Amino acid sequence: MRDFTDDLKDVRRRLDEAAAYLKITDNRARLSELELEVSRPDLWDDQDFAKKINGEYANLKSDIDTFDALAQDIEDAEVLHELARDVDDASQEPDLAEAVTKTAATLDRLELRSLFTGEHDELDCIVQINAKDGGVDAQDWSEMLLRMYGRWAERRGLGFEVDGVSEGTEAGILSAEFTLTGRYAYGLMTSERGTHRLVRISPFDNQGRRQTSFAAVQVWPVLEDPDVDMNEADVRMEVFRASGAGGQHINKTSSAVRLIHEPTGLVASSQEERSQLQNREKAMNRLRTMIAAKVEEERQAEMDQIAGRQAQVGWGSQIRSYVMQPYQMVKDLRTEVESGNVAAVLDGDLDEFMEGFLRHRRRDAES
Repeated sequence: MRDFTDDLKDVRRRLDEAAAYLKITDNRARLSELELEVSRPDLWDDQDFAKKINGEYANLKSDIDTFDALAQDIEDAEVLHELARDVDDASQEPDLAEAVTKTAATLDRLELRSLFTGEHDELDCIVQINAKDGGVDAQDWSEMLLRMYGRWAERRGLGFEVDGVSEGTEAGILSAEFTLTGRYAYGLMTSERGTHRLVRISPFDNQGRRQTSFAAVQVWPVLEDPDVDMNEADVRMEVFRASGAGGQHINKTSSAVRLIHEPTGLVASSQEERSQLQNREKAMNRLRTMIAAKVEEERQAEMDQIAGRQAQVGWGSQIRSYVMQPYQMVKDLRTEVESGNVAAVLDGDLDEFMEGFLRHRRRDAES
């Protein structure tokens, strides 16, 4: 019968690596602590704390359960392989081949976790899209990006909530802000920070000429209790009617709030609450998070410069091209990841680009 020794050694090696990047030993101890916390009768007296504890518990339990199931599957396959070889039972080959293939596929998916090396990668995030060069085409392009991220979030099971939209002059949007919630939302969306370029035949040009337009994406982690020294006198408030992308009004009163931090130019919006006061409070919390993240990014960039490391591609830098005419191609300019299926990418098929960036980021960190 076929010898599966090398295949089984390989998946066993990969399982040992998973134990390291999933921090299985440390997290088993932490899970025991959390089990005591979630069983406390007074846990829900503080709902925010309870949600945090339950979320951490669910994430760790999922990781450990997945790891333990893999370990059992590999052990079962090793035992079956040894018994089958002892009696030269070739009838077990299909079961062993399936076990190795299935386990390797699970490890492939699990290894994405090893790419989340950033301090805040597990957190929720705030995302802003702003139309740049290209006039009405750039505004339409910004709305296309908003839809793309909404579809991607739906595919991955992440929460997607639009916090504010500024509608375009003729079509599309001037800007949009949304919050992504779910494990690794920020880590995944770091791949999208920068300028996105679209080349197509403009639907707004009567002569059918090709148009290049740009939209910028910025991403911030949602920090818990951000420590930031902010003078509220530096914050300018604007109110507007809450609306969805494309002009669908949520209500007819000016309850939506946009806050502008004058020293940094950072902008935070909220439109999901009914009252202006509630929206202002939510927008202020977002603004504090964004300022704290900016301070942290600047500090890290300074440390990287001292250490001689090249900064990551960031705000204002072109990261990806989406070409619809004269050929079909989406190409990431940092990682060389590309796809000829532009329609699928614009419909939210972004995982290959995001994983490519995370691998690129880890290689840079290790060099």
